[in-house]
Amino acid sequence: AYCTLEGMGFALAIGIYLYLATVSAQEWPLQADAPDLLPGTLITFLMLATLLPNWWLKRRAKQCDLWSVRVGLVVMCLAGLMILGVRVFEFPALNIWWDTNAYGSILWLILGLHTAHVATDVGDTLVVTALMFTRHAHAPRRFADVEDNAFYWYFVVLVWLPLYGLIYWAPRL
Repeated sequence: AYCTLEGMGFALAIGIYLYLATVSAQEWPLQADAPDLLPGTLITFLMLATLLPNWWLKRRAKQCDLWSVRVGLVVMCLAGLMILGVRVFEFPALNIWWDTNAYGSILWLILGLHTAHVATDVGDTLVVTALMFTRHAHAPRRFADVEDNAFYWYFVVLVWLPLYGLIYWAPRL
């Protein structure tokens, strides 16, 4: 249910972008070059690369394999922090600031919305990781928390794919 609700937020942002692009009397994107491809493409590859360790982590959590879950969580924490680190360079690579015009505002909104989801998941992963290194790690609900966290990461990655196409490739078409 929460993925559906959050997905609607992304759908609305995409709708706004497409609406602005169709009603723009000027060339789209407005007064800006298309975003630089490198940071967004790097994030896309990094996110896709996390799908395998995330899948492995989810399987290990179902089996209540504490040592493997700990390793998987540390890997996912590092990957998430790396993605957030690259994301810092992605905003300037949009080649427009949020207050320049409607195009800049919607780009920053979409990227900011997705960044909030990545940061939320990374924060949750850090908390779950810390819990898995305490005496509470053997509780079955902690392994269910890891599974939920892994599921949410799939959502974050899946949502990024159309956003990447919209932000980086739609202006080039």
